[in-house]
Amino acid sequence: MNDHTQTKWQTPTEWANWLFAQDCTFLKSVEKLENLPAYNLTEIAFAGRSNVGKSTLINALTNRKTLARASNTPGRTQMLNFFRLHDELVLVDMPGYGYAEAPKALVAKWQKLVRQYLLGRPTLKRVYVLIDSRHGIKTNDREIMKMLDETAVSYQVVLTKLDKISEAALKKVTAETEAELQKHGAAFPILGITSSEKRVGIEQLRVEMAKLCPRYETFGFEEI
Repeated sequence: MNDHTQTKWQTPTEWANWLFAQDCTFLKSVEKLENLPAYNLTEIAFAGRSNVGKSTLINALTNRKTLARASNTPGRTQMLNFFRLHDELVLVDMPGYGYAEAPKALVAKWQKLVRQYLLGRPTLKRVYVLIDSRHGIKTNDREIMKMLDETAVSYQVVLTKLDKISEAALKKVTAETEAELQKHGAAFPILGITSSEKRVGIEQLRVEMAKLCPRYETFGFEEI
């Protein structure tokens, strides 16, 4: 394929936008570690409380309206859901957490699956922890961040739904979140700030994700 043998993109943003416009297909849902798909592609995963806007963000990144709906079908909400983006990335939609009514046994099962996945997945390069900007970091978020710190998995915190709050409130939650991130060794230093509805921060997030692909370094883009 020509796109694998020559550089036709002038900037990281051009390539990232091209990449996320390519075919993105649902691979499989997994509830047991032995059923994880096998490949050498880079994986990035999305974690967040229920209703944080995880599916909406994945759809916005890939320019689709219903892609991540596959994760929300009955039986899949407590599984790891895998989507293949071209021949470059695999997007992993992790189970939403924070259901107050969730049985303890179900929560324990989810925690075991996620911890095992984080510990034993060398293809996983980064986890994106989504935080609703209206609420900031909550106890459940701190638990997943602690788990990521303990498993030494790189992660980036992304604020969602910034269009739902005022500018003053955004400044406050941004400052509070950045201060808390300094306490976490595995946290990526740059805080993502997004609105899927207004398309704010989507391009920047695509670039950060595209940089994780091994092929990115072959382009020789100048870092700004």
